[in-house]
Amino acid sequence: MNMQKNELSGSGRFDFVGKVGIFTGLSLALIVASFIYMGMHGLNYGIDFRGGTEFQVKFDPGTTIDDVRGAVDGLQLGDVGVQAIGEDHQNEYLIRFQGKTGKTDKETNELLNADIAKLRETIETKFASTNPEIRRVDTVGPQVGSELQRNSVLAVFYSLLVILVYIAFRFDLKYAPGAIYCLFHDTVITLAVFILVGKEVNIPILAALLTLIGYSLNDTIVIFDRIRDVQREYADKSFRWIINKAINDVLGRTLITAGTSLASATCLWYFASGTVSDIAFAIGMGILLGTYSSIYVAVPTVLLLDKFKKA
Repeated sequence: MNMQKNELSGSGRFDFVGKVGIFTGLSLALIVASFIYMGMHGLNYGIDFRGGTEFQVKFDPGTTIDDVRGAVDGLQLGDVGVQAIGEDHQNEYLIRFQGKTGKTDKETNELLNADIAKLRETIETKFASTNPEIRRVDTVGPQVGSELQRNSVLAVFYSLLVILVYIAFRFDLKYAPGAIYCLFHDTVITLAVFILVGKEVNIPILAALLTLIGYSLNDTIVIFDRIRDVQREYADKSFRWIINKAINDVLGRTLITAGTSLASATCLWYFASGTVSDIAFAIGMGILLGTYSSIYVAVPTVLLLDKFKKA
């Protein structure tokens, strides 16, 4: 321990590299726990990915979620889900149903239109006293939903592949796996948290996850760039010393950038509702995880690969 302190002496106020082992274990544990949790509960796909029809309805005060469930349960709409959105006093709900499938596309569309008309009539009749306002009706076919799922996975895969190539050319091959592992870490844990808090994954959330990847990568590249500059200036120092000094040098910039971005995302999450609030939540999670992983996920991977490269 004393040898490590002596090795890092003069590299900065905080000993980040000395805590690498502890936080590497923590990160691995979080990833494993996230995979287990996602495997047990599955992703809560939105209508974009599952297919089906979604009604967004707002009522005057006095209508509860149980009232809405009771009204739609007897309509034989297939798999039906009702979810409150916004604050409790807003009396706004999402009603989702899969609907029936016919032998042909034409028959399926006719059945779907009949179900939509039946649900609309039920809402307007049974809740006439609370002035129901149907704000949105979205329909996505199962085939389109499956295609969107596949394209979403490909979008994330290709973005990570391009980042891998960019980092390898921009810096060195030993830096690239650390950046990718960092982004993988942030995305997996964010998805697990989304399942934990009961939020759904849809196209806007996918966009938020790609934004999260961009933010996390930006912070990681800043640290990598500083490592390269310090390495040129202190060529006689150990790589651990160089990394610790680089992190300390950009710490102020990292905290200010993360702090202001997180404050904006938090305000948007708190004051907004619906999809906008979910996007802000995802971005806020990404800022927290991205700041952490740039130091304690990307850097340990670089240290490990540097050790293997010299072996």
